[in-house]
Amino acid sequence: MRRKRQELTKEMTEEILHRNTAGVLALAGDEEFPYAVPISYVYDGTHIYFHTAVTGHKVDALQQNPNVSFAVIDRDEIIPEKYTTAYRSVVVFGRIRIVEDDAEKRATARKLALKYAPHNTEEQHTREIDGAWKRFHMLEMTIVHITGKQGKELVGKE
Repeated sequence: MRRKRQELTKEMTEEILHRNTAGVLALAGDEEFPYAVPISYVYDGTHIYFHTAVTGHKVDALQQNPNVSFAVIDRDEIIPEKYTTAYRSVVVFGRIRIVEDDAEKRATARKLALKYAPHNTEEQHTREIDGAWKRFHMLEMTIVHITGKQGKELVGKE
């Protein structure tokens, strides 16, 4: 990173990944065009998990090239008088695989269910997962590198 004083600590980047609910997954798309898609996720401290339809552009792209990046914007406040923003974001680089094992698929789907519907019962989570079982894949992103950065307007302020 060029501006080291704006770099977030490992603890701050992980807190951002745990706290937020959506990011943008970037993949190598068709005809050499990048493909970036907003997506829900869960970070468990080791991997990032996503769910996706069984077929589609995302799955096709991942089968061609599993290398991805994933960006989460934690803060983005416009400061019009300075023509800038007070921002904080994280970019994760890694590789994605489709979770093939049924027990692992269920466990990772449950992580998403717990994050997005924490007050539902285990029975509700199971019913929802079972009802959609054949229509979705779980994706596991193995993290290679994480960077976190904040705008100079936030350095030393929080």
